[in-house]
Amino acid sequence: MAQRMALYMQDKHPISYEIEMVKYAEEKGFAEIWQADTRLARDCVVMMSAFLAETKRLRFGSGVLPIWTRNPAVIAATWSSMWELAGTLPGGQSRVMLGLGAWWEPIASRVGVKREKPLAAMREHIEAIRQLFTMEEVTYQGEFVHLDRVKLDVAFGDTSPRNIPLYIGATGPKMLEMAGEICDGVVLNYVVSVDYIREAVELVRQGAERAGKTLDDVDRPELLVCCLSDEDPQAAMMEGKALVAYYLGTEPHIMKASKVDEGLIKKVQEFVGWPATEADYRRAAQLIPDDVVRNLMAVGTSQQCRDKVAEYIDAGVTCPILYPMMDDIKPVIDAFANWEI
Repeated sequence: MAQRMALYMQDKHPISYEIEMVKYAEEKGFAEIWQADTRLARDCVVMMSAFLAETKRLRFGSGVLPIWTRNPAVIAATWSSMWELAGTLPGGQSRVMLGLGAWWEPIASRVGVKREKPLAAMREHIEAIRQLFTMEEVTYQGEFVHLDRVKLDVAFGDTSPRNIPLYIGATGPKMLEMAGEICDGVVLNYVVSVDYIREAVELVRQGAERAGKTLDDVDRPELLVCCLSDEDPQAAMMEGKALVAYYLGTEPHIMKASKVDEGLIKKVQEFVGWPATEADYRRAAQLIPDDVVRNLMAVGTSQQCRDKVAEYIDAGVTCPILYPMMDDIKPVIDAFANWEI
């Protein structure tokens, strides 16, 4: 049986090209597309809607939508609209998935968002949105979410419950446990080691068991960088180094989760801040050892990338969400089309 595979779209490639590649991925048997909404670049709702209009079978998830940027009732209405646009697959499976995240610094504070008590805020959003998806009237009074007799006010369309799966994009231990407890799934982060994923999956298991569930009840897709080139593996390595430099400089909490040397983090931060230029990433990339890159992503030839992705699956990932870093996405799709481990 072919491994369930997905692609991750951010903002590296032109939108028209991404739409073309999404359609190609559907032809090649990929199951899902997850669209980023983490920076002030591309809006995941716009991109998911464009992809949905051009496909028939693929499922689409937000990877991930910051909870601070939209009211939970608006989020529920937005995903309800995409649910209507997409239709459902045989058996009633939703073609849209909602992944929520707690955002990150420094972007949050620079746009006036105070990321206070992210665990409590996330729990309230998940609980309120799940209730709204029932299409019943909801009153919810929390610390962050306040709904007073609110429902998804569909007057003329389908008023049946929206069976939209809810995911949390989680990195830290408490958020991972909570995702296992209250969600249908967790979107595991990228640029992390296989050892980190094993530890993360165990935390998800603990959260699931706290709610009377098993690990199998919680979906565990993972964003996974793929720098692939059979013609020039060294160019693929340099792309990987540039991305690692970006995360060392701007999201060191992810790097610390994978136990990257803090001295290396400090050196890279001398070159890279937020926002940084492509030239900044390239200069900082020269500091990154090859083995650090190989520890954090799939890089090299098609076979080397498949071997690395297999390690993440063995660690507990249910669906690799490949983030193609090369200019040409097709080789990544071809390398994993109908792949059986």
